[in-house]
Amino acid sequence: MISKFIYKAMEQSSWIRRMFETGNEMKKKFGKENVFDLSLGNPIIEPPTEFFEVLEKLSSLRSSGKHRYMSNAGFDDVREKIANYLSKKNLLKTDKNHIIMSVGAGGGINVILKTLLDQGDEVIVFAPFFAEYEFYIRNHHGKVVISETDDQFNLDLKNLEKKITPKTKALIINSPNNPTGRIYDEQTLREFVQFLNDHQKKYNKDIYLISDEPYREIAFNNIKVPSVVPMYENSFMAYSWSKSLAVPGDRIGYIAVNPAMPNASQVIGGLFFSTRILGFVNAPAIMQLAAGELLDTMVDINYYEKKKNYIYDKLVRAGYDIVEPEGTFYIFPKAPGGDDLAFIEKAKDKNVLVVPGLGFRRSGHFRISYCTDDRTIEKACEQLVKLV
Repeated sequence: MISKFIYKAMEQSSWIRRMFETGNEMKKKFGKENVFDLSLGNPIIEPPTEFFEVLEKLSSLRSSGKHRYMSNAGFDDVREKIANYLSKKNLLKTDKNHIIMSVGAGGGINVILKTLLDQGDEVIVFAPFFAEYEFYIRNHHGKVVISETDDQFNLDLKNLEKKITPKTKALIINSPNNPTGRIYDEQTLREFVQFLNDHQKKYNKDIYLISDEPYREIAFNNIKVPSVVPMYENSFMAYSWSKSLAVPGDRIGYIAVNPAMPNASQVIGGLFFSTRILGFVNAPAIMQLAAGELLDTMVDINYYEKKKNYIYDKLVRAGYDIVEPEGTFYIFPKAPGGDDLAFIEKAKDKNVLVVPGLGFRRSGHFRISYCTDDRTIEKACEQLVKLV
């Protein structure tokens, strides 16, 4: 018998993956070209040409020692490049000693939570949110506390006031947000930081903030994406190149620790140790080296913006109620009739696969992922228009 925790977690497992597996079954039954899968955020766009050029260059590395074990934090020269990049872009004034290479942002968040949490510590997440956060927190014996955002998916400090307690150890924030595409503006983040600082004083304890930023570059209409990390001392940045380079299968990212964190050296030591004992040991060597050469390289954001505009215009004209996304490659409409589970079944009858809002802890909505081909998007929209 497997563990009770894993058994229960599997039963509650991500709706995203559930719909993805349903899609595979439907494609076998109806033919791939007749199933319109908008469920998984798995970019079909290929990485930029520069990515393959760098890999080709790295393939010539022989007798270099680059394939051996290294510091758990990763290659020093790569960490230094990332620190310089963050400083140059005014994302965070830092140095290599505050950068830890990670196995994607998901691996990074698990390393942070492993370092911070004791049994029963509370971690606040903001609904709707990426479903795996719940499992990440429970992996490390934390308690998940859900704070609701408002009807525009902005942070709601009044709701947060009801959820934060002396047991709160950390919060996870995600901007641009999966599944809504919302970007929190600078004023919103500063008010949020003031709230956290006030509660650190009130409870006389450290409250940590994890900023999950894998969609940072995917923002539309030249919207600025501010990071909350430099605004708040007790904060971490978790980053992944999965979206900016379209390499989700290569699992490479980093953790950046705010250098102003009062116990930074102890925390960083914990991150090193947690990277090791979680079995990551270190992030993949070749992908570290590649990422270090590609800090100013990214996919064409217009590719996603055009798709967003097409879906948003089609569905709004049809009568869907949608908060227009400002970034990512997701859109989160209200489900006609209000029942998201009933609606996704109706969509499935039309061979369209979308994810219910329940999977992101915001019932009454559904998520569309538009990082797929134009034909799939067009055919799916035709059916969604008919449904409304």
